[in-house]
Amino acid sequence: MSDDRLVSWRNRWFTTAVGVTGGLALVSAIIGLIALPKLQAGTTLGGLWQTICSAAGVFRATSSAENVVMPSQATTRVEVTPRMLENASAESIGRGGSLALRCTMCHGARGMSEANTPNLAGQYPAVIYKELADFKSGARPSAIMAPLVASLSDRDLRDLSAYYAYLPRPPAYHPAGAGPAPRIVESGAPMRNIPPCGACHGALDNKVGASWLEGQPAAYLQAQLQAFGSGARRNDISGQMRNIARQMTPEEIQAAVQYFGSQAP
Repeated sequence: MSDDRLVSWRNRWFTTAVGVTGGLALVSAIIGLIALPKLQAGTTLGGLWQTICSAAGVFRATSSAENVVMPSQATTRVEVTPRMLENASAESIGRGGSLALRCTMCHGARGMSEANTPNLAGQYPAVIYKELADFKSGARPSAIMAPLVASLSDRDLRDLSAYYAYLPRPPAYHPAGAGPAPRIVESGAPMRNIPPCGACHGALDNKVGASWLEGQPAAYLQAQLQAFGSGARRNDISGQMRNIARQMTPEEIQAAVQYFGSQAP
C-alpha cells in the first residue's frame, strides 16, 4: 500500500483516526478551558470567551472591583535591579552623611553598631534603600524606624544609602579554630528546599537585593530569621526568606547566626 493511498480521505482507517483525534482534542478543550474553570470554587467568570481566556492564562480586564484581591498587609514597592544606586555622586554621599547624624545612636558613627542593630557600613546600597523604603511604607513594621523615616524624601533615602554603602566594609572574620562553615551555609538542605546561605549572601555569589551578612550582630541575625520564620517580617521579595526560615531547625538557625555573626576582637 502506497503513502498516497494510506493518507487519503477514502481510507476509512485514516478518516477514523483523524476523527477520533479531533474529537479527543475538542473534548479536552471543552473540559480544560470551560468545564474545569467553572467548577473551581470562588471563581466569578463572565461569559464563555472570558472563561476560555482565563483558563488559557490570558488576562482580561474586568469592570468589577470585587474581583481585585488586595493584600491584607503592606507589601514592598521597591523594584530591585542589578545596577540600582551604583556610582553615587560625591554630593549624594555628602548629603547622606549629614542625614546619617540622626542614625548614629543605633548604627554607630561609622555605620558599625554597638546596639545589636545592623551594621550599615559597606552594605549594598540597594539593600539599604529597600529597607528604608519598606520602613516608610509600612511593609516592614518598626516602632523605632517608622517615625525616623516618615519625613524623609525618596532622595533622602537614596543619599543615606549612598553614604553607608560608601563607608569601608569590615572584612569577614572567622577564627582559625572555628572549623569549616556550617552545612546550612555551604550546602543548605536540598530535601527541604533550603538553598545554601552563601548562594544569595555570599561574598563571591550575591543575589540582587540580598544583604551582606558577614559581621552582623548575632542577636540581630537571629531575631530576623525568627521573624521571617514566624511571618512577623514579610517584606522579603517573593517570600523567599519566609519560605527558607520556616523550614530551618533551631540548630541550623543558631549555626548560621554564629557563622555570620563572627566579629574580629
